[in-house]
Amino acid sequence: MTDSENKNKNQRMKELIALLDEAAKAYYSEGREIMTNYRYDELYDELVQLEEETGVVLSGSPTVRVGYEVASALPKEKHPSRMLSLDKTKDPAQLSAWLKDKEGLLSWKLDGLTIVLTYEGGELKKAVTRGNGDVGEVITPNARFFTNLPQRIAFKGTLVVRGEAVISYEDFEKINSLIDDESSRYKNPRNLCSGSVRQLDPAVTKERRVQLVAFALVSASENGQAVDFENSNEKKYDFLKGQGFDVVEHVRVTSATLEKAIGDFSARIAKNAFPSDGLVLLLDDIAYGESLGTTAKAPRNAMAFKWQDETANTILRRIEWSPSRTGLINPVAVFDSVELEGTQVTRASVHNLSIVKELKLGIGDEITVYKANMIIPQIAENLTASGKLTLPEVCPACGMPVSIHSENDTETLFCENPDCSAKQIKAFALYCSRDAMNVEGLSEQTLEKFTGCGFIKEFADIYHLDRYAGEITGMEGFGEKSYKNLMEAVDRSRHTTMSKFLYAIGIPGIGTANAVILSRHFDGDFEAVMNASREELSSIDGIGAVMAGDIIAYFADEKKKSRALAALAELEIEKEAAVDTGSPVYGLTFVVTGSVEHFANRNELKAFIEERGGKVTGSVTSKTDYLINNDTESSSSKNKKAKELGVAIISEQEFMERFG
Repeated sequence: MTDSENKNKNQRMKELIALLDEAAKAYYSEGREIMTNYRYDELYDELVQLEEETGVVLSGSPTVRVGYEVASALPKEKHPSRMLSLDKTKDPAQLSAWLKDKEGLLSWKLDGLTIVLTYEGGELKKAVTRGNGDVGEVITPNARFFTNLPQRIAFKGTLVVRGEAVISYEDFEKINSLIDDESSRYKNPRNLCSGSVRQLDPAVTKERRVQLVAFALVSASENGQAVDFENSNEKKYDFLKGQGFDVVEHVRVTSATLEKAIGDFSARIAKNAFPSDGLVLLLDDIAYGESLGTTAKAPRNAMAFKWQDETANTILRRIEWSPSRTGLINPVAVFDSVELEGTQVTRASVHNLSIVKELKLGIGDEITVYKANMIIPQIAENLTASGKLTLPEVCPACGMPVSIHSENDTETLFCENPDCSAKQIKAFALYCSRDAMNVEGLSEQTLEKFTGCGFIKEFADIYHLDRYAGEITGMEGFGEKSYKNLMEAVDRSRHTTMSKFLYAIGIPGIGTANAVILSRHFDGDFEAVMNASREELSSIDGIGAVMAGDIIAYFADEKKKSRALAALAELEIEKEAAVDTGSPVYGLTFVVTGSVEHFANRNELKAFIEERGGKVTGSVTSKTDYLINNDTESSSSKNKKAKELGVAIISEQEFMERFG
């Protein structure tokens, strides 16, 4: 078979797996059919034929799994022998002295979840987490969905491999970007990976794009005979590569070359695709390493080199106070440029006044900064601790007085001016956002330009940007094509629903779910919403007295009311979907967090619930019936709150089974 033929067959196999996977998911998880049994069998047989011809079985192939297994609990299993931890050092000289005159293999110490894999007869038979070292959890169904793990290998004996389950920084950022609630976002890739691997539903593991990087071949035997690796751990790595495993990056070192190799790894940590908390030095000589034995806690044939978050001292030059649409003014520290993890850093969020006071910040103080998880710049400590920072008395955007709010022992700074220019930009950004009018192309940065040029002063001005066609096409970053795309997006946004418009105009406390409730109660009549009494609004289930007061106050402001009416005149309001009162979700309240699998995004799931008479809110309260989170075991704030209140936490799969 030529390389070209093999490439074409591999590509066809990928296409078949995707088609069969989609059909199986629809059938087993969603109770619907997207192709006939005949067509499914036809595609399946074609895939089997290609696998036999090429000798390759790709990850996720339905020929090595059945449907989507969902376990009720992860079974436990005792390891044949205790999995030990490595001794560690932070001193390259100590590591060199340990190596002596031997040769070693220096590799990344990946920061994920250790998995033990067992293959028999060329098939993946078992995958178990490290657990506590003595007992791990069996996650075999989940491991079959690791994106790069071989499901079948050429070696037909018994092979035991250890590897690190990891999620790349790129995938970590993508997953976090789908979570609107910042407090519910995952703190680092390792926590996300751990929760993803230990899911009861393998579909979640697949969605999270978990990968397996092999770092040790524990044993390999065939017909009762151990495979001869010529007394070299490097030969073991080569063997694993030949079986299709991604093996941890490593280099061969001696005492003379070790320090330089450590420096080479350290210089690349910021660009490494996966999180790492150090390096591992493994003796290449297998027999010599085994002869050293173990301590009570660690083997003597390897040692870890640990590094901490890279820190740097610098001088705090100023605090920038950044106002938001809500009036919250966030402090951002600006300091002399320092290099951290390979990039120049000059700014770090300080989050709130309480942290400012805790750090005793003052302009000119010497501070220590670092990148938390090698991603987010933070202040580690204030070496001077002068506490001489003067808090602003007026908003930097509008010059009006500010106030300090205190909630849950946390102090924050607020601008109370309703006409603050920063609030207006944020208000325009909300109006144009995806859940509101969905005007693609009007980012906050672009809105700042347009408001600064006087193109947009009110919501309605967005629909008359064609007045400034020449100016806009002449702006940096814009041209004829960008302008055309923007105007098409503006025109599309004219066709909307009353609930989206009510959310878009920024009534305090009215989110997407409450906007739907209002629209349905008043049958899409904006005048009726505006003129409703406090009593009527308070009586609406899901609104209550506080929101009723906010709605009354909003429309009592003639400027806000006229701005909303002017925008409404530009729109064509479509009828809201009718409520299905017979739906099992009717009358129930849900909170949705994290990423989703069966729906395109969380908004689609929200729409599914709301169209059937359910309610979706942003926070877990005693009135919440269900929290939908595919990572049911995560330590997110929403999960913690749900457990405290006794609110049921269900996966998307469980939701579909109960309510779909």
